[in-house]
Amino acid sequence: MAERQMTRKRSRAQKIKYPKSFDYTLLFLLVFIIGFGLVMICSTSSYSAMIKYDDALYYFKRQLVFTFLGTGAMILFYFLGYYWVNRLGPLVYLIGLLMVASLPFLGTESHGAKRWIYIGSVSIQPAEILKFGVICFGAWIIANAGGELKGRRQILTFMALDAILPAGFVYLLSKNLSSGIIVFLIGTFLCFLATPQVREWVIAIVSLAGVTGLAVLIIAHLPKSSGGSFRLQRIITWLHPESDLTGTGYQTIQALYAIGSGGFFGKGLGKSLQKLGYVPESQNDMIFSIICEELGIFGAVCVIVLFAVLLYRIWDVARGAKDFLGFYLCMGVFAQVAIQVILNIAVVTNLIPNTGVSLPFISYGGSSAALLMAEFGLVLAVSRKTYEAAAKEEGRRS
Repeated sequence: MAERQMTRKRSRAQKIKYPKSFDYTLLFLLVFIIGFGLVMICSTSSYSAMIKYDDALYYFKRQLVFTFLGTGAMILFYFLGYYWVNRLGPLVYLIGLLMVASLPFLGTESHGAKRWIYIGSVSIQPAEILKFGVICFGAWIIANAGGELKGRRQILTFMALDAILPAGFVYLLSKNLSSGIIVFLIGTFLCFLATPQVREWVIAIVSLAGVTGLAVLIIAHLPKSSGGSFRLQRIITWLHPESDLTGTGYQTIQALYAIGSGGFFGKGLGKSLQKLGYVPESQNDMIFSIICEELGIFGAVCVIVLFAVLLYRIWDVARGAKDFLGFYLCMGVFAQVAIQVILNIAVVTNLIPNTGVSLPFISYGGSSAALLMAEFGLVLAVSRKTYEAAAKEEGRRS
């Protein structure tokens, strides 16, 4: 009897001490940001959706469908765990490369580039799949290397396979420079984490490669006419947006008008004027400007703080991971979210040249949201393993 009572007390104490099976705070933040994104898509897209499709909720309903699909993928990956990456990580990477390679043949052209593959009325952006593949493949390589890349050969091979090759595929085959930059930076960030002994060299190499690559892109696109290259014109427009009032300069100026007119607390949800055809495709990459107009600087700061706390929770899960695979998977997701948030806000506020980067979970984009939610399923799976390991360790001690 005494032994049974002691066993019951221990099990109760263990349940009280470890009530969680994963990081609930991370899940709450994710659900809140996704819900906020749906509200903002509904607000920013209602006018353009009514004009184009005679349905004010057209974009909202499509995003909602992909949100449900992403929720299913997140739940599936949570219960599957993340050890499947040990066997299938290279396959996910290869599928992403093949899908990007198929764009010249199967892609649908829009705004002068083929970046989407349509299956019926559903569009898929292969670059988003490749981002997921780069995270899985990079974590797989580093985990199998013992958690650290040693020697120049390993480092250069990793950079070639997980950064340069996929970024080159995305840029050359889909003319999507922004996604190519994100893919390159994700791979570089993982390489940086895995090379503690030579991080200074990694920074120097990446900086040199970035400057050289930018120069090559500008020179390679110089036409014979005196008009200048497309990339060079983007830089000129960034410095003087008023010089291009029929293209990206107009979009940038209207976005800045939206930010400036919002004041501190904004005009109120749904009361934006710039979304009424002034900011082109306001539900996409420029949605942050409408957030500033409707919710003001206060609302914009709240959004930034939410993302900062979300990133901190991902980092905290990574820090507690029980193996290298879990750590690098979490940090790959961390890198993708952080890079896209920083680049999107920098573009909207004209801190860098205009390029298409979506704001995670808030900008309209079904495949992007669904795949990011799947990635967070892996992060939650890593978190679950951490809590399970802690509970077992406590059980042994008691």
